[in-house]
Amino acid sequence: MRFIWNLIGLFGLLVLALIVAAVIQLGPSITNLAKFDSQALTTYAEIGKALIETGSGPEATVWKVPVADGLSAQEVEETMRFVANEHNIKNVGELPLYKEVEAMSGTPFRFITVYMFCNAMTASRMLEISDAFSAYLPCRISLVEDKSGKLWLYTLNMDMMIYGGKTLPPAMKEEAIQVKETILDIMNRGANGEF
Repeated sequence: MRFIWNLIGLFGLLVLALIVAAVIQLGPSITNLAKFDSQALTTYAEIGKALIETGSGPEATVWKVPVADGLSAQEVEETMRFVANEHNIKNVGELPLYKEVEAMSGTPFRFITVYMFCNAMTASRMLEISDAFSAYLPCRISLVEDKSGKLWLYTLNMDMMIYGGKTLPPAMKEEAIQVKETILDIMNRGANGEF
């Protein structure tokens, strides 16, 4: 019986040693977690749920909006340009990807154009926090005709940029949320042709 108690005691000591080693190894990481935005866990949970549901990393990290039936790509483009102008965010470029594919392949391709919007001053302030924000610049919205002919608008889920790590300084966070709301307004109104 004493042998069993000694074995249980040894097992308990081993578990305790593993816990101490884990705390030593993870201690700095746990300290960093305390500095994360209060919405970080919710943001990653939503992305994780979408990943499990779709099985696709890209699908889990974007927002998409269906374009109302009957609207043409040109009508969506016109509306998005109008709304961007209304919000004073610049359309800094467009990539008509379908035209490039057609030119290279010699065959027609479904409509896919990427629109790039930017507020240079907001971008510069984000870069003062971290150069990694440059990968999110400019804000992109893609107008995509799916394989069945339905039009969709896509953009990156900006919540990870806003809430996914250490809390942004209050003024920067407010500005980033405003950009997010602007991009979503461009998408939603564009998808419905709402000037």
